[in-house]
Amino acid sequence: MTKRLGFVGIIVNDRRAAAAAVNRVLTEFGDIICGRMGLPYPPRGCCVITLIVDADTDELGRLTGRLGMIRGVSVKSALGKLAPPPAASGRPA
Repeated sequence: MTKRLGFVGIIVNDRRAAAAAVNRVLTEFGDIICGRMGLPYPPRGCCVITLIVDADTDELGRLTGRLGMIRGVSVKSALGKLAPPPAASGRPA
């Protein structure tokens, strides 16, 4: 399958209960995660994590499926329509 760039949005409603499980899953899928940003959001009593991924649809489905099974975790994701072109000579395009 063709890998494409995409993103994953994760909302963790009970950080104390879910953080360890979320981090285990993210570590397991570390090879498709290009970047990660996590922010606590005290006004709503939750945490928000955003991921940039380089994955095919099966890999992304496995990641989001595993995260979605964790109690108190909501997940949404999307992949870009086109695969990014390969970089020439190791330089960014």
